[in-house]
Amino acid sequence: MLLIPVLFVLMVATFGNLPDFKKLENPETPLATEVISSDNVVIGKYYNANRTRAEFDDLSPNLVKALVSTEDVRFYDHSGVDFRRLFTIPLYNLIGRKQGASTLSQQLAKNLFPRQKMNRLQLVWRKVEEQITAIKLEKLYTKEEILAMYLNTVEFNNNAIGIKSASQIYFDKAPDKLTIPEAATIVGMLKNPSLFDPIRRPVNTLKRRNTVLNQMSKNNDITDAECNKLKSQPMGLDYHPESHNDGMAPYFREYLRQWLKTWAAAHGRDIYKDGLRIHVSIDSRLQKYAEEAVVEHLKTMQKALFAQYKATGKKPWSESPEILTTCMKQSDRYHVMKSDDVPEDQIIKAFNKPVHMKLFSYQGEVDTTISPLDSIKYDLYYLHTGFMAMDPSTGQVRVWVGGINYKNFKYDHVMSKRQVGSTFKPFVYTTAIMNGYSPCLKVSNTPVVFEDYNNWTPANADDEFDGQMMTLAKGLATSTNRITAWVMKQVGPEPVVKLAHRMGITSDLMAVPSLCLGTADLSVYEMVGAYNTFNNKGVYIKPQLVSRIEDKNGNVLEEFVPETVDALDESKNYVMLNMLKGVNNGALYGTGTRLRYKFNLRGPMAGKTGTTQNHSDAWYMGLIPQLTGGIWVGGEERAIHFDRMNNGQGAALALPIWGFFLQKVYADKTLGFDPNRDWEKPAGDLGIEIDCTKYENAREPTEGELEKEIFGKGD
Repeated sequence: MLLIPVLFVLMVATFGNLPDFKKLENPETPLATEVISSDNVVIGKYYNANRTRAEFDDLSPNLVKALVSTEDVRFYDHSGVDFRRLFTIPLYNLIGRKQGASTLSQQLAKNLFPRQKMNRLQLVWRKVEEQITAIKLEKLYTKEEILAMYLNTVEFNNNAIGIKSASQIYFDKAPDKLTIPEAATIVGMLKNPSLFDPIRRPVNTLKRRNTVLNQMSKNNDITDAECNKLKSQPMGLDYHPESHNDGMAPYFREYLRQWLKTWAAAHGRDIYKDGLRIHVSIDSRLQKYAEEAVVEHLKTMQKALFAQYKATGKKPWSESPEILTTCMKQSDRYHVMKSDDVPEDQIIKAFNKPVHMKLFSYQGEVDTTISPLDSIKYDLYYLHTGFMAMDPSTGQVRVWVGGINYKNFKYDHVMSKRQVGSTFKPFVYTTAIMNGYSPCLKVSNTPVVFEDYNNWTPANADDEFDGQMMTLAKGLATSTNRITAWVMKQVGPEPVVKLAHRMGITSDLMAVPSLCLGTADLSVYEMVGAYNTFNNKGVYIKPQLVSRIEDKNGNVLEEFVPETVDALDESKNYVMLNMLKGVNNGALYGTGTRLRYKFNLRGPMAGKTGTTQNHSDAWYMGLIPQLTGGIWVGGEERAIHFDRMNNGQGAALALPIWGFFLQKVYADKTLGFDPNRDWEKPAGDLGIEIDCTKYENAREPTEGELEKEIFGKGD
């Protein structure tokens, strides 16, 4: 044993680069940052190396037995260096049975402090360094801790680093759930991850797995009969490669990543290697149902849009040919070539040259050869969407669907701004309610002229109710433009703008009469936050994405509390909420009634549809007592749209996504959503009559009504 201190002195004198105890006690192993949903599911990671730490208790006993039997059978008997094996290895190598002498502790030392490029003499010294380091590790850590540390540092193919990633990627399970053959497969891969890659070299990997099973039998971890039976089984891979393009809520994860980079810079952290644990508001179950609802509806509507273009012979870019140039210049391919100083004519030439690529379709990726310009044309046919939902009382964002496919369409439509159409009208009506107007007030559905704005006179979308007297409640439910314009003329644009900002709209708004019809460009994020004010008793609560951030050891670094603003009087807010319920009321001819007859949703709900000019933007804002949601659907450019209202309106293009989503949510009883739950009415008098029968009986008759009562109609 005198050899060790002598070697140690020589090593320090020669190289002086042995890791000190401080480094051994706190080894710097890069760890992936995990994004953890509100229901405790890891929905994503940020990393340079896809490694997540596992403790010994996280390991299957099958895994531990397979590892020790194969890599270091006397692991529990030595103190870092197996001298018995060290002196017998030369004999084994002489007779052609090549074996390594490194123990698991030595391999851990090598993984923690990787070798640099060195000559043969340096390599010999390096091995001695690793032996000394292994002995140090054995003094600092228990055998169980060393096993866990080792399995956390090993690297596999397919972006799997560490046992947690490998278990998830190859078998879609945690390492404590690995069966004997699964554990043997993973341990077998350690010898040479490239040679024993179950995806690229399944035959090699299966043979190597069986070698590990033989070692386990030899070490009495399993019987010979068990070994033979297990060797006859297939590997049973359940391959789930990890990519930032795939997985749940990719648009949300990218938005979060950008936010986290700013947070990390301010707090001296690195999201790619510090192993942070980001607890977010997304509910994985609700997110799954939202993503399913988007596909379920839009794949049907996409067929209808394809059919329209085929029947008319038009192209998505027919109305605006410049779209093609705009899309080309917005592409990654164009930016890369431009940054490499490629001349414009050469770039255009490259965009017209066919190359191999994969295109999106609802039936699966299309593997083809096509020019980049033609791929732009292909993509322009597709409808896109933004869908967000939040918890009314906590402000936590439960659902974030930024588009139809992140891999192919990375633009996030939760944060993008599009014209909101009639979904803006509730802000106008709310301003009136705040000024004492009753939903039961009747107004003539006739042209309204804004003399101070060049006699602007908005028209209705159709003539169904022209000339009729309509209550404000029905005017909102039917989305009648003239009634909304009348209200806007009474209250004025400036108060409407101020109220909208107080309720959560952050974009600039022009205080002009046309605002009442939704001419503003706003995001789904803003609109859901603002509509949630109706769902939260008049209190605006800023949508919250992150609840807390922890370090790799679970220590809380920061907790987040949502910002709130008392935007509306609770009683007046309830009056407006009651009007929004009318949108789904068939008796009022509400534009959202198909949620009742098509989706059979009978419980209390409120909302508002929206459709912009030429059906370029379709919206639906939906409220139930436990959730506030907003959905936009449209083309990449405004020139891409349905030609007819029956497919292009918000009730047909956006609302059904909410319908499919709610069906799934109510069917999942584990979520605790009650379809019969209603909003609680504030105590006391609302200050405004919402029962129109009582309102009619209580109000003073007009002069015209008195004349008719006295003289009779027509006299």
